[in-house]
Amino acid sequence: MREIPLGKSTDYSSQYSPELLFAVARSDARTSIGIGTKLPFRGTDIWNSWELTWLDTNGKPVVATATISIDAASPNLIESKSLKLYLNSLAMTRYATCDEVSELIARDLSRIADDEVVVTITPASESTCIPVSDFPGSCIDYLDIGETPNEVAADLLQCENGEEVTEELFSHLLRSNCPVTNQPDMGSVFVRYRGPKILRTSLLAYIVSYRQHNDFHETCVERIFLDIRNRCSPTSLTVYARYNRRGGLDINPFRTDTSEMPANLRLWRQ
Repeated sequence: MREIPLGKSTDYSSQYSPELLFAVARSDARTSIGIGTKLPFRGTDIWNSWELTWLDTNGKPVVATATISIDAASPNLIESKSLKLYLNSLAMTRYATCDEVSELIARDLSRIADDEVVVTITPASESTCIPVSDFPGSCIDYLDIGETPNEVAADLLQCENGEEVTEELFSHLLRSNCPVTNQPDMGSVFVRYRGPKILRTSLLAYIVSYRQHNDFHETCVERIFLDIRNRCSPTSLTVYARYNRRGGLDINPFRTDTSEMPANLRLWRQ
């Protein structure tokens, strides 16, 4: 069995190398947080590549960005370093059009994810027009929460008695660590729910409790979704995290029990 490339010294290929891609079974992490074969959510993982480049047929460099969408129900996620190495391997390879490149990447990633992966390439001339946005709703980062545990603590989450509410809340204080390299991953997390009113200080304290937690981006978001659902019993719930880029990639997991689809926002640190 191939070893995961994350955290290991690597030779960088400058010619197309699909063999660099590495799959990670989603079931491994999901089993550890109590998710079986029937998922309690639907969703997608949106990856944005900001350093995509290749050569045209005359050998002139082309630069672009790419958006990669992987269904949360796919059997595998794609290990992040392997994706960076794979995309870098296109740099000195010649292609006639953007469509040829997007179709190639989609085919290779779909094989690794064992499900259809959608790839959209945006030329540099259009990528520079992407605006910086923010989540809708209320930022809760101004709240005083006192000391927080050094481990994720679902029992921090509390609800107020009273009628059901619909709220959109977000925080920029999300931080977790890579489970392989222990490198920090920083980002923002958005919660939309309908149900008993969540005590905002408890939600912020819970988010901050991830600060030394080791897990992949996708698993962190799925754990947040499960903990809010189990502790607060909302009638509908959406959790969407947008992490800062590392190595030219940002990873943005979206999980919901509604029919909504995520907007691919670009937040202030992305």
